[in-house]
Amino acid sequence: MFLPQRYIYSTLLFTFMSTAVFSQNSVLSEPQKDIIDIAHEQLFAVINKDQNTVYVVNFWATWCQPCVEELPDFMEVNKHFAKDENFKMYLVTLDFARKKKELVIPFIQKNDIRAEVLLLDDNKRMNTWISLIDKSWSGALPATLIYKNGKSLFFKEGNMDKNELITQISKHL
Repeated sequence: MFLPQRYIYSTLLFTFMSTAVFSQNSVLSEPQKDIIDIAHEQLFAVINKDQNTVYVVNFWATWCQPCVEELPDFMEVNKHFAKDENFKMYLVTLDFARKKKELVIPFIQKNDIRAEVLLLDDNKRMNTWISLIDKSWSGALPATLIYKNGKSLFFKEGNMDKNELITQISKHL
């Protein structure tokens, strides 16, 4: 049976939105076995909801050493705020989608990553969406943002330690 591309896209978008928006707990019970590929519009649809949730969005990649070094701190912070229903963390990898099964998923499992990981498969339009994320972002990794009620409240290009991250999240919860 042939399904129109629009139907498939709508179904995938609904599945993504349902998983991302309705999941209450920021700490997953185990590392993800699969990762959803998204475009920047889908990411914006999730983090720009008018609700009282503080979204921490960290852009990273497996090939980025500073990103890999800060991930344990992000996992500690995610665990610290896990019981707060107004908190959600997304780790948005910029690895290539074709490397997802052989590189990204094994990395997540090996490193016991328990926050929701999304793969931003929108590399061809990077010059478009980087400035939409934050006008001051050069595109360097890692980069961390905090959103609430559809507004960007914090942006940092470069590493963050757990104390800095906890301070920034606590300001907005």
